[in-house]
Amino acid sequence: MSTDLTLRYMTVADVPEVVVIDEASFTPPWTARSYRFEINESNVSYMLVLEQPTQRPLTGFRRWWKNLIGSNETTEEMCTIVGYGGLWKIAEEAHISTIATHPDYRGRKLGEILLAGMIRRAIVLHARYVVLEVRVSNTVAQNLYHKYGFKMHGIKKNYYHHDHEDAYDMRLDLSGAAIATFKQQYRHLQQHNPFRDRYSRTPHPRLDR
Repeated sequence: MSTDLTLRYMTVADVPEVVVIDEASFTPPWTARSYRFEINESNVSYMLVLEQPTQRPLTGFRRWWKNLIGSNETTEEMCTIVGYGGLWKIAEEAHISTIATHPDYRGRKLGEILLAGMIRRAIVLHARYVVLEVRVSNTVAQNLYHKYGFKMHGIKKNYYHHDHEDAYDMRLDLSGAAIATFKQQYRHLQQHNPFRDRYSRTPHPRLDR
């Protein structure tokens, strides 16, 4: 089976593509400066992206150069970011700060891959639990979180400043039984939606942990 999808740490070079997805997914979105801070300065942040190779038309200098050397190529393979996420590890808590997939690639379990990668990273970092917030109206995301064992832990009134919608506070306790269940889910996910995981067990490139 193809394993074109790759889960890896977010870099500064990824920020423009990430911002495009963020702006299409959230109001208000994070700024490019916020992402650069998470990557370059934060001591608790483990940002990730999911990418896949795509064929793009040759343009500009690249097209001119191919013509100059007599090549008939009209496209080139480049990696496109199809989703991203953010995980904060503070003491015993792992907090999923953000998660989104590109609108053109939704419905392909990419969000599930991102979520599973962050849960696995939390386990590697010895977190005791994973928390996140989700809009009360976002039942699709809630169903995914329930699938991975998250439970409602409360409600945060007027959590989203733009429209004052409430958020559910959800929590996954990483007990021994929960970890064993997750490992089975993770194996099943990789079997049916193959991807390379260069994130969850890879030390942070700057923090080295």
